Amino acid sequence: MVNLAAGLDDAEIAIAAARAGAEAVCARYGQRLTRIDKGAGDFATDADVAAEEAILGVIRAARPEDAVHGEEGGQQGAAGAVRQWLVDPLCGTLNYAVGSMLVAVNVALRNGPAAVADPFSGEVFFTDGATAWVRRDGGDTRLAPTAATQLVDVNLDPPFPSAPGFRAVDVLAHPGFVERFRPRVVSTTLALAWVAAGKRAAYVTDGGDLAESVHFAAGIALCRAAGCVVTGVDGTPIGQAARGLVVASDAETHGLLLSMIRGRGS
Repeated sequence: MVNLAAGLDDAEIAIAAARAGAEAVCARYGQRLTRIDKGAGDFATDADVAAEEAILGVIRAARPEDAVHGEEGGQQGAAGAVRQWLVDPLCGTLNYAVGSMLVAVNVALRNGPAAVADPFSGEVFFTDGATAWVRRDGGDTRLAPTAATQLVDVNLDPPFPSAPGFRAVDVLAHPGFVERFRPRVVSTTLALAWVAAGKRAAYVTDGGDLAESVHFAAGIALCRAAGCVVTGVDGTPIGQAARGLVVASDAETHGLLLSMIRGRGS
């Protein structure tokens, strides 16, 4: 892996790193896990830590001078470095800990290529920063967002920093929502990759400005490169003091969801 990684471009490094993390996640699936308490009901497991170490091994071998911000290991290198990797080694830890396979491994170079691996399907969704693809069974297919499924994934996990002004659960209760869409709650940012791939029409979550979040950076990069509409819950562009996310396959779907969030529309 060390020799291979040294000759890869940034997109292939992101893919290789995400795959390394996915292998570590699969290797520990179904085993007895050690939980690491983070407070407020949140926790990591030894699988999270092992996956992050596997990811960092690839990045260090290929780009030893780059900074990394990992979900488990924190900041390594200068926080303001031009080249910084954002790593979430196991998004959906609670799912994983109870035996659910709905998880993602997220690796993103800030303002550059990114990859999201689904450890159990074997798919790796990735972008070189300009276009977005899924790699499966040795072949690459261009991602094509579509609202055809009418499925909207909504993150209902706390905290809810925008309440009471915005609560994701209220979107589900809007009369217009049930007329046009069907809700899904998978509790992992794998759902963002699914929007880029056309498996979901949209994704909605509360939160702060998530542009450089280790949880969301890779999924946001994928969706942007695939041509999705990406804003905060108030329509503000991501990276410009936006809060939360409304990511939609097309402008019509995005507009409908924003109108519901604002209490208008039908």
